Amino acid sequence: MLAASVAVLPAAQANPYESFISIENEDDLYDLQSQQAITDDTFNQLLDLLDRGVDLNTADRDGLYELPNLSYDEVDAILKLRDLQGRIRDPAELVAAGVLSQEKLYAIAAFLTLAPAKDNPLNAHGFVRMLTRSSIKDRTVPATTLRGRAVALSHWSAGFASVLTRLRLGEAQWDPTRKALVADGPSLRVELPKIFARYKTDTYDAVAGSYRIGFGQRLVFDNTNAYNPNGLQNDDQIFFDSDLTRSCKESKGELPAAPCDVNSAPYVTPDFRWRDGLFGAAGGAKHVPLGEGWMQLYGWASYSRRGIYQYELVNRDLCPDPSDDSNPNCTAPNVYNRPDGDLLTPTSRFSYQTLPNIFGEILGGANASYYINRRTHVGITGYGAHEQQLVGGVDLDTQEYSRLPTGRTFGAVGANVAYGFDWLDLFGEVAYSFDKSPNPTGPIDGGGGPAAIVRATATQKNQELEASLRYYSVNYANPYARPLAAADEVNGQRARDEVGGRVRHGWTTKRFALRSFVDFWVTPSETIPKMDVWVRADVKANHDWRWGAWLRVRDKDVRETGHTQCYEVSTENDENGDPVPCKGQKLTAIGRVGYSPHKLLNTTLQLQHDWIDDPVKYPTKFRHDVSAWLVALYKPTNQIRIRFRGRYRNEDIYDRTYLEESLGLYTDVSVRVRQRDQIRVRVDANFLLDDRKSTAEHTPNPGLSLWLGYEARY
Repeated sequence: MLAASVAVLPAAQANPYESFISIENEDDLYDLQSQQAITDDTFNQLLDLLDRGVDLNTADRDGLYELPNLSYDEVDAILKLRDLQGRIRDPAELVAAGVLSQEKLYAIAAFLTLAPAKDNPLNAHGFVRMLTRSSIKDRTVPATTLRGRAVALSHWSAGFASVLTRLRLGEAQWDPTRKALVADGPSLRVELPKIFARYKTDTYDAVAGSYRIGFGQRLVFDNTNAYNPNGLQNDDQIFFDSDLTRSCKESKGELPAAPCDVNSAPYVTPDFRWRDGLFGAAGGAKHVPLGEGWMQLYGWASYSRRGIYQYELVNRDLCPDPSDDSNPNCTAPNVYNRPDGDLLTPTSRFSYQTLPNIFGEILGGANASYYINRRTHVGITGYGAHEQQLVGGVDLDTQEYSRLPTGRTFGAVGANVAYGFDWLDLFGEVAYSFDKSPNPTGPIDGGGGPAAIVRATATQKNQELEASLRYYSVNYANPYARPLAAADEVNGQRARDEVGGRVRHGWTTKRFALRSFVDFWVTPSETIPKMDVWVRADVKANHDWRWGAWLRVRDKDVRETGHTQCYEVSTENDENGDPVPCKGQKLTAIGRVGYSPHKLLNTTLQLQHDWIDDPVKYPTKFRHDVSAWLVALYKPTNQIRIRFRGRYRNEDIYDRTYLEESLGLYTDVSVRVRQRDQIRVRVDANFLLDDRKSTAEHTPNPGLSLWLGYEARY
C-alpha cells in the first residue's frame, strides 16, 4: 500500500518515528523522505532495518522495538507469545493471539523475516540484485551495482556489494614540486566495498569482513542505524542519489584555460555510493549464564581504508594548528589531475571531490554487559582508533571541521544502564572521549571530554511519552558517537557542544493520531539557545479518505528576533574569513490528503509552505517557499506494481530569478516473474522552470534518466 503518515492509523503509539509507517519497499521510504514525512535520521534507520530485516524468533526486545508502529507493550507481548510457543512460525499468529491488529501487521510485514525452522537446516535462501541507471548525457557505461546475500545451514550467512564507478578519482599521491596532491581522473573501476561472512546462533555471533556494531545509547560506539543497538549487524548496503551531478569538476589549475566549462557542463548520472565502515573481524557471546542473569561479551577489530572530502585535509608540515585561521598555510592542499608522462606538464585542478583511500583506520573495541532480565542491564564499552596515513611524502591531517578529529588518534570509553518495570523504561550512558587534537586558545581545546545522556519511556495502551536529557561537552570529539542530538554540528560532530532536552509524545485511537515533539538545546561555548518543535495530527475519516496536518518551528537562536539572521546558508563572515553560523528561523506547515477508492489504488496529495529567514533577499520579512507532491500507487495484479510521483518545488514564490523552481516526475513499474523474481523499470524527469542564469545554462533540461533492475530470490 502507499506509504504515508496518514495511510492507516495504529491502535497504539509507535516507537520514535514521526509517522505511522506502512511500506512495501525502499522506494516507499524515499517518497516519505522526499515529502518530509520522516526525517533523514528516521529514513536511514528504516532503510537499514528494511535491508537487514527483523527476525521475530531471534530479535531481542530493543531489536523488535525498532519495528515501526510498535510500542513497548506490543513488543513485550510478542516476546511473551514467543516464550509460550517456543517459535513463531507465521506472523499471522500475532493477529490470532491478539498481539497486533491486522492493519499493523500488514504495515510492518516488509521488515519481517523468519529464519528456517531448526528441523530444516539445509534450507538456503537469499537474493541477487542488479541495478543500472543512465541519463541522456552519459558518455560511458551506465552506473551499475550488484549485490548478493545467502543464508544457509541455519547459522551461516554471507553477502557482498560491488559497484561499477565512472566518476570516482584514483588514489592520490603527494607531489613535492607542486606541494599539492595529484590523482588520476575519473575512469571505469570495479569496486568491492562490502563483503562478509557471518555465523550466528542464539548464544554466539561472529563476522569477518564488512560489519556494523553498536551498544547502549550510542554515546561511546555505534555505526549502525539502530535506535537501541546491541551487537553486530551486516554491512552490505549501497545507496543512490536521485539527482544528476555535474560531469565536470575541474578548473584550469596550471592550464591557460579550464578543460571544461564548469557552469555549462552537462549533468550526468552519479555513481552508486556506499558508507566507509568497519572491515575486519568481530565476535561475541550473547548469553553466558551467570548468577540470576547472564553476561554479554563482544570484541571487534577493524582495518579499513577511508576516503575524505578534499577540503577536509590539511598539511600539518605547514600548519601546526588547523584551527588557526590567520595562517594561510592551513587551507586544504590543492588536488591536481595527474598529467600523462612528465609530472611537470601543466595540468588542471580538481574541485569538490572525495579522495579515496587517504587514511587507513586501525580500530579496536570491546563491550561487556550483565543482564538481570530483558529490561535491566549494566554495561561498559570502549574503543580506540588511529588514522594511518596512506599518502607518503607529506603529513596529512584533518581540518578542525572534519568528522575525523585532528590528530588522527581518538577513542572513547563509557558505561550504560537500563532498567524497566511495568510501564516505565529508563536508560542512561556516560562517556569520556580522548583524542590528540592540538590545544589552541579558545573554548574548543581538544584532548577529549565528558558526555552523558538519560532517557525515559512511559507506555500506556494508547499513548507513549519519551523524555531525555543530554550533555555533550565542547571537547567530546567522538566520530563513532550517534546518540540523540540536534541536527546542527560543531567541528563535524552532532554530539558535541550541546546541552539539551527533548520530549516526544504520541496519543492514538482507531481513527485519530496526535504526535508532538519538543527539542530545546544550548551550545555552551557560545550560549546560543535553539529549538525544534512540531505537532502532527492524522485522521482516518473513513475507509477511503485520510487527512493529516503538520506544523513545525525551528529556531537557531531563540534570543534573536526579526529577519536579519540567515537560516539555510551563511551570509556573513568574520575577520578571518570563516562563515558565521546561521541563527534564523524556519516555519513549516504541511497539509495532506490520502484517497483510496479501492484496494488497487492509493493516492496522496501533499501541500507544504515554508517561511524562512533569508536576509540576503528579504531583510524585513520571511522568504516564502511552496512545494506540492502527488503520489499514486496502482497494483492491477499481484505481479505488477506501478508507482508515480510528481513534485513541484518553488523556493521563492516572489522572484523566479533567485532560487530553484522545478517539477520532478518519475514512474516506476515493477513486474514479478517466476513467483519470487522481479524486473524493475523506472523513468525520471526533472524540469527546471525558473529564470536563473544557471538554469538557462543547465544541460540537459529536462534531466532524464532510466533505471533498470532485476532481483532474483531463492
